[in-house]
Amino acid sequence: MNVNKTTRVIVLIALMSAIMCIMGPISVPLPGNLVPISLTNLVIYFTLYVIGMNHGTISYLIYLLIGLVGLPVFSHFTGGAGKFFGPTGGYLIGFIFMAIIAGFFIDKFPNRRLLCILGMVLGTAVCYVFGTAWLAYQAGYSFSVALANGVIPFLPGDCIKIVLAAILGPQIKIRLKKAGLI
Repeated sequence: MNVNKTTRVIVLIALMSAIMCIMGPISVPLPGNLVPISLTNLVIYFTLYVIGMNHGTISYLIYLLIGLVGLPVFSHFTGGAGKFFGPTGGYLIGFIFMAIIAGFFIDKFPNRRLLCILGMVLGTAVCYVFGTAWLAYQAGYSFSVALANGVIPFLPGDCIKIVLAAILGPQIKIRLKKAGLI
């Protein structure tokens, strides 16, 4: 890899991490629920379309590290190690696996929209498992109560995010390629 390409990759990873830092804190609390609606997963899906599984996962890990050191990049403009040990920490970890699984499908089947959607659905389901298990443990909920609070209210919005990413993600990538940015 030449220096120009290496620099471009580093800049793209940093840019996508920055976009996550901007969009991640924007969240909508649900009444009586410990888990807010956020845009983090949507940004991850777009990141995977733009820079692929490997670089997209690295970009998300950088975002996590930025939040871990205390910068307010997580939902409701929070940060710090305590967020990982709080009720939504499982989702933060689950997003890593979501990026890997969804990214694999997006990289492997870029021209097969239904397979990309399947990958995003599977990745999101794995994220839900991590998040629900941790939410149940942290909040003292049964698994079914954690599922009712941490998954069920998010299904319609996450389906919309997946469809948006599947439709717009390839178009964004095409335009960025034409502009010579990726």
